[in-house]
Amino acid sequence: MTPVLVTGPDRPLDASWVEAGSAAEVERHARAGRTVVVTLTGDETTQLATAAVFAWLGARVFRTDHQEQVRLAIDMTEALAGRRPPALARRGLA
Repeated sequence: MTPVLVTGPDRPLDASWVEAGSAAEVERHARAGRTVVVTLTGDETTQLATAAVFAWLGARVFRTDHQEQVRLAIDMTEALAGRRPPALARRGLA
């Protein structure tokens, strides 16, 4: 699977990327095997939530002005989806 890329909002689109603006488009293009790019807008909280949903659906490239925070949200989503190991694993021993 293609690694996830988080870039600034002004990065130009690669010719092989497909831009999507809705969850249905992201899911459709991701299932077809295309690299989906999403440009995130809104405040930081909105961008984090949107990034997590789009990452779950298969988007692989995210353009945002909150790169570090979006990267953390996507990494968490990828771990929950089983596409990467968690950053830290602890056993629930009480």
